[in-house]
Amino acid sequence: MGYTDQRFDVNLSILFTELPLLERPAAAAAAGFSAVELWWPWIETPTPPQGELDALKKALDDAGTQLVGLNFYAGKLPGPDRGALSVPGEESDRFRANIDIAADFAASVGCKALNALYGNRVEGVDPAVQDELALENLTVAARAADRVGAILLIEALNKPESPLCPLVSAPAAIDVVNKVNALTGLGNAKFLLDLYHLSMNGEDLNEVIDTYAAQTGHVQIADNPGRGAPGTGALPLEDLLDRLSKAGYDGWVGLEYKPGDRPSAEAFGWLPN
Repeated sequence: MGYTDQRFDVNLSILFTELPLLERPAAAAAAGFSAVELWWPWIETPTPPQGELDALKKALDDAGTQLVGLNFYAGKLPGPDRGALSVPGEESDRFRANIDIAADFAASVGCKALNALYGNRVEGVDPAVQDELALENLTVAARAADRVGAILLIEALNKPESPLCPLVSAPAAIDVVNKVNALTGLGNAKFLLDLYHLSMNGEDLNEVIDTYAAQTGHVQIADNPGRGAPGTGALPLEDLLDRLSKAGYDGWVGLEYKPGDRPSAEAFGWLPN
């Protein structure tokens, strides 16, 4: 068990970022990966020209890489934003404009998981109003994901790095998952279990895995401290992934860590041969 039994994919929004977007799938393939994931690549717009969507699809196809996870539009990532769907006004409108575009692109490349980041609290806005807006947008997103045979992922971030985001614990994210599923009746909202974020929150990772593995639709990892590759921090990631496997999780594990001061292609020495 452990690393040798996992299906790893590379997050091309944090690794291989020294390369232009369209060169990253081939770089991941050259490093030995057949699967990749992405934050929404066009952070300036939720509605990129069709030609740019087609170019990314071609880059993925030419490299032989499968896109296994894609974020809906989430504002500036990396940057101050933590999503758009609960932010009233222009940002919520941008999220809504992105839903079908992201879902249709996912369908075009066979991607089966769409991640919807919740967003920050806004000063002067009643949190209940934001939460109502969030559920409205998430139900639309869940239906769009279902239309293309995909799941909707809800992710818990970490409070030290995302102090204005309300989803900074596994129970908080699971609560939203349950509410969306209750509203849609589709059952396709799932938990994105990010071991780095949860460890930053000080959560009991073994307990989180045991409690929520059945509701988990995707897993992401980075070591802590530092958000580097496994082995650069203190997290027992191999043991945690082994526990996930024994709990029944057999999906993808996204490598969402910083490569450090080296080229991304050299950041995978921890992987078994």
